[in-house]
Amino acid sequence: MSKITVWFIRFAIIYFLIAILLGLHMSVAGPVYPWMPIHAHFNLLGWMSMMIYGVGYHILPRFSGKPLFSDGLAMAQLWLANIGLVGMAAGWWVRSASGSNTVLLIFSLVESLSIVFFAVNMLKTIKAAPAPAPAPPAKK
Repeated sequence: MSKITVWFIRFAIIYFLIAILLGLHMSVAGPVYPWMPIHAHFNLLGWMSMMIYGVGYHILPRFSGKPLFSDGLAMAQLWLANIGLVGMAAGWWVRSASGSNTVLLIFSLVESLSIVFFAVNMLKTIKAAPAPAPAPPAKK
């Protein structure tokens, strides 16, 4: 597996563990849990999306028969996705403490940019796929 694939999968597993710990905390904390959005984002953007990115970076170039469009774009996406997610978690905490959405908005935009980077990289990678050669006619 490529380095980028391994890093996305590693981060996915780390976020999954954090989400599980928050979920356990939530189960004993009572009916009003202020960190529920953090738990949800670690599950969806951390665990699930990071795993999808890692698997996508591994499988889609192989399916297309071409190399990944841009390793640099993939590395930038890795860092932006992680900075965005951790920043969003902090933003949810700030919002619950002060009511301010500024931190959440800034890091949501960072996360969104990382998703655009992934989409561009994958679309450029699979666009390069050649059409399969037609099968030769069967001889009788």
